[in-house]
Order: sequence, then C-alpha cells, then structure tokens
Amino acid sequence: MTEESPPADGNAAGESAPEPSTSVAADADPDRVTFSREGLRAGFVTCVPIALGVGGYGIAFGVLADQAGLSVAEAALMSATVLAGASQIIAVELWADPLPIATIVFTVFAINLRYSLMGAALQPWFRRLSPSQVYGSLYFMADENWALTMRDLKSGSGRGAFLLGSGIAIWVFWVGSTILGAVAGGVVGDPIRYGFDFILAAVFVALAAELWEGKSTLVPWVASLGTAVIAAQYLPGRWYVLLGGLVAAAVEVIRYDE
Repeated sequence: MTEESPPADGNAAGESAPEPSTSVAADADPDRVTFSREGLRAGFVTCVPIALGVGGYGIAFGVLADQAGLSVAEAALMSATVLAGASQIIAVELWADPLPIATIVFTVFAINLRYSLMGAALQPWFRRLSPSQVYGSLYFMADENWALTMRDLKSGSGRGAFLLGSGIAIWVFWVGSTILGAVAGGVVGDPIRYGFDFILAAVFVALAAELWEGKSTLVPWVASLGTAVIAAQYLPGRWYVLLGGLVAAAVEVIRYDE
C-alpha cells in the first residue's frame, strides 16, 4: 500500500489561504504623510527657481530699507525673522522718527492674517505630523512655497517636510538678497523702475494657475478678486489683501455646506 502524499500547497485540506499582510495595506494608504530628509530635499530643490525670483524682490526691499535709514544688519535681521515681503516693505514705508510702532504692528498683523487661511488649508496633511514639525515648517511659510506645497501634497506625495525644505530655500535667498540690496543702497536707485515690485505677483499667479481644479475653483477666485479690487478703491493701506482672502474662505465654506 502506498502512502498518500501531502497536498502540493503544503496546507491541510479545507485550510484557508493566509491573510495579506496588514503592513502592506498600511504602506498603500494614500493619506500617509511622512516627514523625511527626502521630502526636505525635494522641497528645497523644487523651490530654488522660485526663490531666485524672490531674491529679486529681496533686493528691492534691501534698497528701500537702506533709504529708510536701516543698517544692513537691521534689514537682514528683519528679513530673517519676519520673512514676509509685503509686510516688510509696508513697515519700512511707515518708518519714521518717532517710530509709529502701533501702526506698523497693526498694519502688518492685518496683512498677514491671510496666513491663517493658508495654514488651515494644510491641516488635512499636517494633522499627521508632530507639533514641532508643523510649527517649524509654518515659520518658513510664504505665499510661493505654500502654493508649491499644496500642489505637491495634492498629488499624493505625502511629503510632509516639503514646506520646510521649500521655505528654507526662500529664506536663504530672501535674507541674502536683502543684504545685497541694503549694501547696494543708493547705487541701485528706485527698484520699482526695474520691475522688482512685480516679481512676486507674477510668480504667485503662475503657481496659482497650477492649483486650478476646474470651474468649481472659479467661484471663490472671482469673489476674492472682485472684493479685493473694490476694497483697494475705497479702503486705505493693504486691507484688500485680507478682505479678498476672507471672502474666498467664506464662499468655500458656503459651497461645502451646500
């Protein structure tokens, strides 16, 4: 009598196949966000061409800071700690003796309120990161690298360090160009005649176009543009920046509630 050979697959009769590994399923999670050196490097490299444009605007700020009476060290310190082109230029435009501290602080605060909306847009991805990773990245957030980061995260890359890497690129060029502009001082003359005042606007429009998601995106954009244009006609200062952003946010909330 011959012995019965075991089943070819090595499993006893009626035994089910093993379940797939849960770690594989976890790795395939499209919402997984990591904070890695690779993401940091990708953000930095991707943002360098944009940072070059920011550098042109930084030269303009450095020249204006020199004309307002700031030293090279003071201008560089402001750029290193504030990292907000529009706010810094407004601050030096308001620079006087005695220094109107309350006016400068209030104006800069109003203009930079838009960053609260931009930070909220990153929340679906950043809620998976630690507080130190989130706040360290947000410190380096500017309009341009925020747009780049939104595009990258929406692609499903999961690179949570992208904002930090791209922000460091902008910071390096912004501070360096500020020093260059402040040193050049009167040699450069009026930076507006070279078109430096338009550089950041052109760069951001190009980046915003890549965030276009079809006709549904048109509604908040048009509402924001219309509000900003009207506000610029009737309100002093840069309130149109804040009002345009708030209207766009309100429109998005209403649309999602519907």
